[in-house]
Amino acid sequence: MARTANNPLQVPKGVDVKLDAEKLAIKGGKGSLAMRLDGDVDVKHDGTLIRFASKHDTKRSRTMAGTMRALVRNMLDGVTQGYQKKLELQGVGYRAQAQGKKLNLTLGFSHPIQYEVPEGVKVETPSQTEIVVTGVDKQLVGQVAAEIRAFRKPEPYKGKGVRYVGERVRRKEAKKK
Repeated sequence: MARTANNPLQVPKGVDVKLDAEKLAIKGGKGSLAMRLDGDVDVKHDGTLIRFASKHDTKRSRTMAGTMRALVRNMLDGVTQGYQKKLELQGVGYRAQAQGKKLNLTLGFSHPIQYEVPEGVKVETPSQTEIVVTGVDKQLVGQVAAEIRAFRKPEPYKGKGVRYVGERVRRKEAKKK
């Protein structure tokens, strides 16, 4: 069994942590995040360390302590460095264009797709076939990238569609006569 909750988290310089009974707020150079704390986890902040411990000796309490530690670590990384997901479009005529808080996609359908980018996430298109999703919330960045990819997942015969950069698509052989 991993005991990650026993290891305290080091708070980087320039990051402000506010802890009250039910909420943890973290503010850094890239932005700020807040999260509701679980009732089974005891969180203590003393200067430069954040410590996690389970309040009860139950399996749920112990697992939630490790989960809370991982979520807070993602928050600390997000407000200091930020998160980024890159997508690429493969297919003839497949294009993407970011316009403010909207992403216009042409993916071979009879109509263009307009995707509303949620608050806290920034979408850029360095070229017509590249999409870069950035933000401070790891879960939100991954969710936005997954929603964009879901419009046209890579198909196994020609490999056309929206895919993550570096993603390998298993290709199938075409039907033979």
